[in-house]
Amino acid sequence: MLQRVWKKPHHLAAALSTLLLAFSAQAGKLSIVIDDVGYRLHNENQVLQMPLPVTVAILPNAPHSHEMAVKAHNQGREILIHMPMAPLSKQPLERDTLHPDMSSVEVSRIIRQAVANVPYAVGMNNHMGSAMTSSLPAMQNVMQALNSYHLFFLDSMTIGNSQATRAAAGTSVKVIKRRVFLDDVQNEAEIRRQFERAVQLARRNGSAIAIGHPHPSTIRVLQQMLPALPGDVVLVRPSDLLNEPSSAGSAGHPQAAPPPKAPKPAPAPAPRNPFRGVKMCKAKQPPQPVYADAMLAAIGESVLTSPGVQFIERQWQQWQALKLVPDTPASPASPASPASPASPASPASPASPASPA
Repeated sequence: MLQRVWKKPHHLAAALSTLLLAFSAQAGKLSIVIDDVGYRLHNENQVLQMPLPVTVAILPNAPHSHEMAVKAHNQGREILIHMPMAPLSKQPLERDTLHPDMSSVEVSRIIRQAVANVPYAVGMNNHMGSAMTSSLPAMQNVMQALNSYHLFFLDSMTIGNSQATRAAAGTSVKVIKRRVFLDDVQNEAEIRRQFERAVQLARRNGSAIAIGHPHPSTIRVLQQMLPALPGDVVLVRPSDLLNEPSSAGSAGHPQAAPPPKAPKPAPAPAPRNPFRGVKMCKAKQPPQPVYADAMLAAIGESVLTSPGVQFIERQWQQWQALKLVPDTPASPASPASPASPASPASPASPASPASPA
């Protein structure tokens, strides 16, 4: 491959410039989590055919929870416990749903059973839970229980004043947050819009987590759109975002207060503005954002047409042309003259006897 690149120097220059830029430009990270797994085997098996970073969140008391956890683990797929938590509104609840008025002992018992029902889980997220996650004491019980199993918590953000991040303070539990629900409206056009919104958030903020469900419409949209992700967005697992500032809440430990700042000196008087009173022209429309893939294409084209690359290409073509010119045939060598016979060697004279000492 290296020989093929060296044969065309402009390809080499473009490859090197693109490689350098690729290292310096960080791709946006997008994580997709599918909730409510464990009830609909046909749909969920289609989820397991998606790229491995797509993560499954399994309801611990669903009839196929253990089976789906083993299947996903055997693929190398990441697994979360989709923990039922009490909502503010009255809805049908799963067995062993966590409530804010439960004792820490009861919360620990339910989470221990959930860990047993969903083997290989690396984290937990909440199923419903607007009442539970908005209670700081209740979520502190949850975080203390999770601390024993070294699980992280993905806050599904079913309510704006979730206390999950505050509750994790003083534990080793890391908290990350959902940014987009894909299928609140089970309409393929709307699911596409939400998927594109998740892509834009990953580009703008560096990372984003989107949650969906194993509905047929959601599965069809993901089957169409995941292979067509733009080049500057990469699909990752939720655990890959534990240290991303745009997705993570508290790392689990309260931070020390910063030292008091020294008083700032009085600022120098600002220089006179020569343009004072001159009105500024404002753009009627904001400029369109330029993403990394478009930027790399523009820079690569600029490198290809640069004078330096064109000079190298001309020199290379001239050198290739010189190699094609046939060499001038050499004149035949004259036959060598026969060597004259060597004269017979004269006999050696006898050595004179040594004189006595």
